[in-house]
Amino acid sequence: MSLINEINKRRTFGIVSHPDAGKTTLTEKLLLFGGAIQVAGAVKSNKIKKHATSDFMEIERQRGISVATSVMAFPYRDLQINILDTPGHKDFAEDTYRTLTAVDSVIVVIDVAKGVEEQTEKLVEVCRMRHTPIIVFINKLDREGKDAFDLLDEIETRLHLKVTPLSWPIGMGQDFKGVYSLFEKKFIHFMPHGKQDGEEVVKIESIEDQHLGKIAGERLHLQFKSDLETVHGVYPEFNREDYLKGKLCPVFYGSAVNNFGVRELLDCFVEIAPTPLSRDAEERTVLPDEKKMSGFVFKIHANMDPKHRDRIAFFRICSGVFERNTNYHHVRLDREVKFSNPTSFMAARKEVIDEAYAGDVVGLYDNGNFKIGDSLTEGESLHFKGIPRFSPEIFRYVDNADPSKFKQFAKGLEQLMDEGVAQLFVKEESQRKIIGVVGALQFDVIQYRLEHEYGAKCSYEPLQLHKALWVQCNDPKKLEEFKQRRKKDLAYDKDGKMVLLADSAWTLRLVQENFPDVHFNISSEI
Repeated sequence: MSLINEINKRRTFGIVSHPDAGKTTLTEKLLLFGGAIQVAGAVKSNKIKKHATSDFMEIERQRGISVATSVMAFPYRDLQINILDTPGHKDFAEDTYRTLTAVDSVIVVIDVAKGVEEQTEKLVEVCRMRHTPIIVFINKLDREGKDAFDLLDEIETRLHLKVTPLSWPIGMGQDFKGVYSLFEKKFIHFMPHGKQDGEEVVKIESIEDQHLGKIAGERLHLQFKSDLETVHGVYPEFNREDYLKGKLCPVFYGSAVNNFGVRELLDCFVEIAPTPLSRDAEERTVLPDEKKMSGFVFKIHANMDPKHRDRIAFFRICSGVFERNTNYHHVRLDREVKFSNPTSFMAARKEVIDEAYAGDVVGLYDNGNFKIGDSLTEGESLHFKGIPRFSPEIFRYVDNADPSKFKQFAKGLEQLMDEGVAQLFVKEESQRKIIGVVGALQFDVIQYRLEHEYGAKCSYEPLQLHKALWVQCNDPKKLEEFKQRRKKDLAYDKDGKMVLLADSAWTLRLVQENFPDVHFNISSEI
């Protein structure tokens, strides 16, 4: 099959939401309909019996939340679907933001009872800035929640998205009867007893059908017909070009835990979602149908399989064909590398592949050569844009709690920092290690993973800091003067870059006034 045909078969998208909106459950049901899994896990906080396929870290299973991005690939209707399931919790937003650089479109999951929540707003803002095509799935229709029109208004006002419903619910909660697909012009009946499969779905071709009246009851049937008139009168018709430009957002309703509305979402998605898009590098724009392979690392994860202590770089292919046992140019290291066992993902399950195409995400086994943002090419020097590293907001001293495990502690800390979930600074004067994170839950994850994956224990001490800022100065004399006078406030990151640890906004202003030739940056280039 030609390169163009292979690329056009790819659909690579992320699923994002506020915690508990049902994002991981929706991911499971998409995999279920795609035939990638046979039994979906029941994702229930602290009561997990069959764990969600996409939550592969032990701490995720215990807490019932996703704390790392999972990648899952499966074939569906002669297409190759690549799902990136992201953490919903705000303490892991950095991982989610980086993942959004690797997808071509997004499905946003919203809880019908809670509506638009804070984390959803932040994630959608990132998508909007990138003009990423968005589909909204309003979940948990089998529970009581907000009015369908009120939800659409909330999405438009709070997320600043122009919406058009492609399905519409009849009833809600105890009265939920099903949804009508405006995209396929059919009604799908909701069976309230237990989980649904394809045989329990009743399809009705017309909204005037008497059978629909019997299923819904007269009151809900009339309400539904009135709602549909309003939908056609108020909201624009679906236009794929507007959707692909990020100007129009299709909305679907359903209940992921009951498998309901998910197939309709998936069938519509594969029809309208974009094929792999071009990517901007500092040097030029890279097109997916270019013959030469290029791509970037957007995530690193250690110990996906704790038995083998593996370290895997998640690599998004931007152009061409990635082939096994082929030499590629590592741009940052300026040397050739090749991979004997590149893998595709099914959450924690991995499978060695011989080739992959633009749009695919492959796992590359890594012994420390990769950092987040690294590029591989067939010789050209390319630096892909838009992979953020955030300035930490919370800081703690970290100490080795078991002196006999010094090597395990050092190795574990180094590898976990390479994953990008936190940043490590070493004080200039005392040589004490400091961890900086975006959200406090990351401290628990680091502590847990150090113990269970590396056999090391750590302890924390509180540390009040306002900001960590990367220091830059073109005048060596001025820089040396700054270093001598502010030595107690200086540290170095894991790459050896100098960082000012300001204990207050007042201290920062004072330093900036006293050293006008020294620049302080809130982010560091990855």
